[in-house]
Amino acid sequence: MALNFRQNEILEIARSDGRVVVETLAEHFNVSLQTIRRDLSELSDAGHLDRVHGGAVIRKGVVNFDYEERRRMGADAKAAIGRACAKEIPDNSSIILNLGTTTEAVARELCHHSNITVVTNNSNVANTLLTNESCEIMVAGGNLRRSDGGLVGDLTADFMSQFKVDFAVIGVSALDDEGDLLDYDLAEVRVSRTIIRQARKVFLVTDSSKLTRSAPVRLASLEEIDTIFTDAPLSDALTKRCAEWNTKIVVV
Repeated sequence: MALNFRQNEILEIARSDGRVVVETLAEHFNVSLQTIRRDLSELSDAGHLDRVHGGAVIRKGVVNFDYEERRRMGADAKAAIGRACAKEIPDNSSIILNLGTTTEAVARELCHHSNITVVTNNSNVANTLLTNESCEIMVAGGNLRRSDGGLVGDLTADFMSQFKVDFAVIGVSALDDEGDLLDYDLAEVRVSRTIIRQARKVFLVTDSSKLTRSAPVRLASLEEIDTIFTDAPLSDALTKRCAEWNTKIVVV
């Protein structure tokens, strides 16, 4: 299917923000709601988007987006999430940061923290924190994933198991209504499970686009998370579960 100029721009907005809203698009393009609904239906039929109530989201699947596309998606939301999370981490702390563009946003906000130790399997996080001379950086070994600079595998998990840190900050590819954290790569998930076990407090950082996506590998439950930082309210069912689990929700 050949896309018209408006549909191409709608797709770019969806890739950047994770989702699009009919009313917002109609105002942006100065066209009717019916025209936008038709555009979204055609983009859905072509396999680019999934229709949801009031708009559409980037199509779900079993393969993650490439790194640069993930970095652009919801950049403002990720920055706000990073600020909120970093405020909950005091100076003189030890932290593990795992893979993900949202954990990288947290790393940027940690650049002015004093006397912190950061353990990571994310080379982008390590490079970001090089500007903080008061930060000790420890980088895991393992298989280097060229697509995003992540280190994964059994060697990485073994490295993480040697630490007991104050905070773990983890990202995730999807979060379902049962409160399960989901991801795509089993080797990465094994590392993240180890990270959760080795932290006194666990923070999940995830933008709201992850609430409308799916992934095939279960990482953990929100029951194992102390605080979730996100940019939109969770569903009523998931909010109730978090209350039962004493999982704090911070909406930025």
